[in-house]
Amino acid sequence: MDMYREIILDHARSPRHPGILNPADVDHEEHNPLCGDRLRLTLRLDENQCITDIAWDGEGCAISQATASMLSEEILGKTLEEVRQLTKDDILELVGIPLTINRVKCALLSLKALIVGTQGLTEWQVIEDKED
Repeated sequence: MDMYREIILDHARSPRHPGILNPADVDHEEHNPLCGDRLRLTLRLDENQCITDIAWDGEGCAISQATASMLSEEILGKTLEEVRQLTKDDILELVGIPLTINRVKCALLSLKALIVGTQGLTEWQVIEDKED
């Protein structure tokens, strides 16, 4: 458990892939109105819909920022088809520690930005509505 806390703190203090890509093939921003977290995700894709570059910018709690950093490392080099397979559980597994229901929304903000930005809000609602 302590190892996971250290990983979260490391990603929050030294985020991977910070910034904004311009131009970007995908550029989407999401907000968590409950806590004020904000995340903008930008991606570049090749002709095979493979993520060749990723950058994100945002502000919020350590969980939302660390998860964005961890997700960026997780999906770089994957195709959008592979990314479509990601679930809430995959993200919570990356975090590795139990979270309150409010913190789960923080942890899922980057996944929401990714899914809505690449597939649309309807696809996100399918993921969000799935029971754990």
